[in-house]
Amino acid sequence: MATEVQVKDEYFLDTPVMRRFIAEVREAITGGGNIESMCDALQPHFAKLLADPTWLSDDFASPYAASGMGGGIGTWLLFRAGDRSLSLSSLVVPSGSETPVHDHLAWGMVGLYRGEQQETVYERQSTEGDAHSHDHAQVEHVALTVAQKNYLKPGDFYRLIPPEGDIHSVKTVSLEPSVSIHLLANDIGCITRHSYNPTESTARTFRSGYSNVACVE
Repeated sequence: MATEVQVKDEYFLDTPVMRRFIAEVREAITGGGNIESMCDALQPHFAKLLADPTWLSDDFASPYAASGMGGGIGTWLLFRAGDRSLSLSSLVVPSGSETPVHDHLAWGMVGLYRGEQQETVYERQSTEGDAHSHDHAQVEHVALTVAQKNYLKPGDFYRLIPPEGDIHSVKTVSLEPSVSIHLLANDIGCITRHSYNPTESTARTFRSGYSNVACVE
């Protein structure tokens, strides 16, 4: 008879600060409610984490040459819930590098921990025609327009709430790499999501992966 395997929470950065923050996150979202109210409850805890310069070790704040997002961008998994309903990761973007335009497919919060960034937020205008396969990825026609551009410095943060406000790119505009902290209601590195080419009006499926953890098929 087959037995069900229980997957435990994974702390890749296991410190008292991390344990306390994840406990605060879970307490804040336990009551449910709408996404905005959960983000409101999370905001002070997230702001406190961003303001603490001591908790993130250099191992999780470095670029990564073999990046799944290109440009030496490091994506370091810090925590993942056993049911994959929550993850915390750091995104390290070298100076002058920029992420692809991408979505997240889950609500979450992102805050800048080090460096400076320019964020470009896109709005989806249309989806036309049939999706087709190309280079093992699904490609579809999607027209995007720039909704806003934001300049971010350490301590600044924003909410990701699909479907609006979920598509963006970030570029490091400081001489040092930028490090942002991503709290998302999914296993962001291992899900299949979308990268976009606004010039060609196309969207392609991709998986960014993590720099320190392999995605299990």
